[in-house]
Amino acid sequence: MAELTLTQLFGSGATQDASTLTIQKSALVAQGLTASSSNTAESLVVALVKQWQSVATPTAQESNGDIQVTIEDSYQSIVTRNNTQYREFSKTIKLQIEDTTSTIDPDDF
Repeated sequence: MAELTLTQLFGSGATQDASTLTIQKSALVAQGLTASSSNTAESLVVALVKQWQSVATPTAQESNGDIQVTIEDSYQSIVTRNNTQYREFSKTIKLQIEDTTSTIDPDDF
């Protein structure tokens, strides 16, 4: 099988060349993003994590050995910061490569 595609991980309309990665915000609407010219960086990261988690699952990895990155829910908890309660969503991101190094190199994935 093959690794997940650019479109699977970044949504329809995602493209790349030697110097840029272009992601269409409209492709992240299914993840809850309201696309606008003033989206925060954090809202875009959350939309991408949700997109990645929808396709880079441990189940998908079991059926496709070429998938090296998975994301899954870990736990939720209530935390207090500055006298305000927040719901904290924890995710586990697993990066798997052949056991020949102890460092993470993006070019290995």
